[in-house]
Amino acid sequence: MANLKSSLKDIKRNAKRRLRNRSAKAAMKTFIKKAKAAAATGDVEVIKQALAQACSAIDKTAERGIIHKNQAARRKSRLMRYVNQILAQASSGA
Repeated sequence: MANLKSSLKDIKRNAKRRLRNRSAKAAMKTFIKKAKAAAATGDVEVIKQALAQACSAIDKTAERGIIHKNQAARRKSRLMRYVNQILAQASSGA
């Protein structure tokens, strides 16, 4: 354990930040899962709303420095590609 007062304070601060970051990351992942689930339904309005929420959550986590901006771009790209594939399959199958 640290001896210096500033080190102890750093440890407490890092613990708070780690919890906050973990919570934000988990929320982002939840929005991504909801968007993927919405894509499975095939309802275009629900999909658009879910995608907007997911992209917003991804952008916010990147803006706060929780994830890297390139990782945010990659996650959004993969999500869009997944949704477009599902929609293409639904339209070609129907």
